[in-house]
Amino acid sequence: MRWAVSELPQGWAFASLNELQAQGGIFADGDWIESKDQDPNGRNRLLQLADIGDGRFIDKSSRYVNDETFDRLNCTALEEGDILLARMPDPLGRACLMPRLPQRCLTVVDVAVFRSGSRDISHSWLMHTLNASPIREEISRNASGTTRKRIARGKLAELKVPVPPAAEQKRIAQKLDALLAQVDTLKARIDAIPALLKRFRQSVINHGVSGSLALDQHASFDTTTWRNMRAEDVCTKVQSGGTPKEGFTTEGIPFLKVYNIVDGIIEFEYRPQYIAADIHQGSCRKSITIPGDVLMNIVGPPLGKIAVVPQGVDEWNINQAITLFRPSESISSAWIHLVLLEGTNIRRVSQETKGSAGQVNISLSQCRDFVFPVPPTQIQDEIVRRVEQLFAYADQLEAKVAAAKQRIDALTQSLLAKAFRGELVPQDPTDEPASALLERIRAQRAAAPKPKRGRKAATS
Repeated sequence: MRWAVSELPQGWAFASLNELQAQGGIFADGDWIESKDQDPNGRNRLLQLADIGDGRFIDKSSRYVNDETFDRLNCTALEEGDILLARMPDPLGRACLMPRLPQRCLTVVDVAVFRSGSRDISHSWLMHTLNASPIREEISRNASGTTRKRIARGKLAELKVPVPPAAEQKRIAQKLDALLAQVDTLKARIDAIPALLKRFRQSVINHGVSGSLALDQHASFDTTTWRNMRAEDVCTKVQSGGTPKEGFTTEGIPFLKVYNIVDGIIEFEYRPQYIAADIHQGSCRKSITIPGDVLMNIVGPPLGKIAVVPQGVDEWNINQAITLFRPSESISSAWIHLVLLEGTNIRRVSQETKGSAGQVNISLSQCRDFVFPVPPTQIQDEIVRRVEQLFAYADQLEAKVAAAKQRIDALTQSLLAKAFRGELVPQDPTDEPASALLERIRAQRAAAPKPKRGRKAATS
């Protein structure tokens, strides 16, 4: 660490991870387990990097080794409460505590295992400290590798952390555990909101197309006056495109593909393609698109990518994976867009679609047979207005949720930083200073018998 000793709270001291390891403790890499060593029927679970979360065990992997391999490779059995440190991203150096699991466990070589062996060192406090930004930054500074960063266990062993008295460690750990549990609850609630908003938007669309949004405020609106019409009969044009054998140019008429329909809008700047004007007016004339046309992909998955050609652009063209729906005096672009987003037509024809393996196609004839509910144009406009109004409310809420998520994400590091500086819990001048516990650990290690040679060397 780059703090001066004078900056430490009273009773604190600096120590490396090596210096926090007492007699009976371990600080080693996980085991080098190759694919040939694994056994899906084994009784020993092999934890992976994916299991190591930022302050929490994720419990994601499902790999095993058998007892014979565990003994032959002299594997390290993990214990509940061990600190597991990820020596590879992401993020590099994240740490969590080993939970109670039903199987005997070991871990891969890119996860370091720390077990203090001293009752004076709180593993919960140390895990939180290792996840604090100053330590994480120090780990990054000591990492090596070009394509993928890695921290050697030897570098981790030299890492200096500010150590509080043993009693204060426990107070810090208890406080952090309680506060971070509340943060996790907030995160879970915030993370659930985007899915709720997605369902809300779809519900708004569904109610809009059914007429119930209008009926909420206009009891006189009677859906019995609406007509169900085939797309081919109510639209000026329903047409898919095609790909010309020649005529692609570096400039000219924009030629749209499905990948240009992104999140409900057309993004031509992404991988733009052009065709020559004579091709546009010749072999591709049938699929000329103009502002106000509603475009929908007919090759998936996924189906249902829909966008309106914006006003203010010149003529464009489309390939065979897109169909255009052109509005008429009886049906507006916005209403076509809304009905297609509602999804009934796509769901219905999906039962009849066919294509190559992994692909779903909707034919042009199926598109022309789409059934559109067609209210009077003034009602179309009113429903679209209300849908857009409710979508605007949802957009505002989504922005607030994103801002709240940023604040909550920063809250964890803010709490860890306060703990790191000794500002999270009250300090007790009667606590035994950290220097005393560190001296006790040094004395225990000095008095311990030297380990016999022959045990596997921990890799770094």
